[in-house]
Amino acid sequence: MILSDILAGALRSGTSVMLASQGELLSERAGVINLGTEGSMLGGAMGGFAVTVWTGNPWLGTLAGGLCGLLVAAIHAYLVIVRKANQLATGLTLMFFGMGITAFFGRSFVSERIVGFNPVPIPWLSDIPFLGDVLFRHDPLTYLSILLVPCLWFLLFRTRLGIMLRAAGEREEVLFASGINPKLVRGAAVLAGGFLAGIGGVQLSVAYTHSWVENMTQGRGVVAVALVIFASWKPARAMLGAYLFGAAQALQLTVQQQGLPISPFFLFMLPYLLTIAALLLVERRRQSSTPEGLGRVFSGEAGG
Repeated sequence: MILSDILAGALRSGTSVMLASQGELLSERAGVINLGTEGSMLGGAMGGFAVTVWTGNPWLGTLAGGLCGLLVAAIHAYLVIVRKANQLATGLTLMFFGMGITAFFGRSFVSERIVGFNPVPIPWLSDIPFLGDVLFRHDPLTYLSILLVPCLWFLLFRTRLGIMLRAAGEREEVLFASGINPKLVRGAAVLAGGFLAGIGGVQLSVAYTHSWVENMTQGRGVVAVALVIFASWKPARAMLGAYLFGAAQALQLTVQQQGLPISPFFLFMLPYLLTIAALLLVERRRQSSTPEGLGRVFSGEAGG
């Protein structure tokens, strides 16, 4: 059934973007925008794939990929929080750094094949007509990513740690009054965001495609940053935005398989066009919900 294929493809294709967007949401809630999310995703995709090739264990590959994403984010955190470099310039630099270094070290893995994560049907639930195919026949990382969203919501809005993180992006003087260094909170948020972006890259290479090719994320990290704005910095909305992006990609593949007379170049652009359209629709609404700390980035201040 075409509709079930598109919806199931939305989850499979959108999971990598969704994980990266959740990580970026943590970082921006703490007052740091990280355009280097693309670099973290590429580092995670290449590092996770390489370790899976070497060990034959995709779970070790997942851990390694997350740490690779964290390492790229750590550079960003040091430069913008400690050295007070411009966040936008630093993020763009790290994006291109990630493209270059993964292309260099990933050359020998282009032809490799792995036994990565495969779809795991959930007993009984996967047999439900329509819903079973859409929701309950996915790889383990997709299932875990869905569980991540309510966990992040609870962390942000129902725990003391979440209050600290949001205060770092809104009212850092509150943290100072409590004896907490806002820089440490921001640094932790950026590192966590990089780790999640790295795992998003792993899902793409080790679970979705079972392969590594140069620049395989194709802008997904940049889309993840945009989706955080689309989502007004709320985890559930970021998840829906990522799945919208994934649905557009699934639609692209479905239309090509059906042989419909639509330009493949237009189909390739479709997911990105939908992302831009979504941002335009929420442009007015987002102004009131932007974390105050992000205002420094766009007002010309150098760092975090």
